[in-house]
Order: sequence, then structure tokens, then C-alpha cells
Amino acid sequence: MKRIATQFLRFLGVGGLATALHYAIMAALVVRGWMGPVAASTLGFSVSAVLNYWLNHRFTFRSGRTHASALPRFMVVALTGVVINGALMAFAASGLQLHYLLAQLIATAGTVLWNFALARTWAFAHIKQAPANREDPCP
Repeated sequence: MKRIATQFLRFLGVGGLATALHYAIMAALVVRGWMGPVAASTLGFSVSAVLNYWLNHRFTFRSGRTHASALPRFMVVALTGVVINGALMAFAASGLQLHYLLAQLIATAGTVLWNFALARTWAFAHIKQAPANREDPCP
């Protein structure tokens, strides 16, 4: 249980850095008028996913998976995360008419547990060795 708690705290730290990058990109694009909030959030999320992958692979989960194995899995996790993020962002910003930063906080909260669970149990999970081929000792 301690290992999961440690991983979750590391995941939150890494996620905090990635989220700061995500928000900085989003805010810069919105403030400059280059994109609307939903598109800017999606782009910011996508760029921050690169930092998130690298730090989670090396630091959070210390994955033994090769990048050829872990990266495609992480991309699936990130893509499902960006869909959840975009849907929650659109609902909160457009549907509920919340300020885009408050809407983004809601969207971020909605993706954290999903992303941790999938990253830990699938994307960065250690590869289990197949049992040795032994004959049954029982007659």
C-alpha cells in the first residue's frame, strides 16, 4: 500500500508540473486571442503529455517497459484523458458558462484518477515473466 501511495504522490508532483505547462500554454493562447478555451486546453494538454510521459516513465513508475512498449500505451491513456478533459472543459466552460480557468480545474480533477489507474496498471506496469515450462510433478 505504501508503494501505491508513494507512486500516487509522485504522479501528483509530475502531474503538477505537466499541468502548469498545460495551463501556461492554454492561458497564453487564450489571452493572445489565438485560440478559444477548448482548443487551447486541448493543445496545452497534448504538449504537456510529452513531459508527463517522460517523467512518469523514469521517475513515478520507474518502468521496465521499453519506450516501444510503454509509449503506445501511454498515448492511449493520454488520448482518453484528452477526450475526458475536452468533454469536461466544454461542459463547464460552454454549458455551465464558468470561467475557463475554473472549468479547467474541474476538467483536471476529472482526469487525475483515471490517468493514474491506467498508467499504473497498464501503461507503465511491469511486464510479468511467463512461468517456466515445467512438467507436473504429480503422477
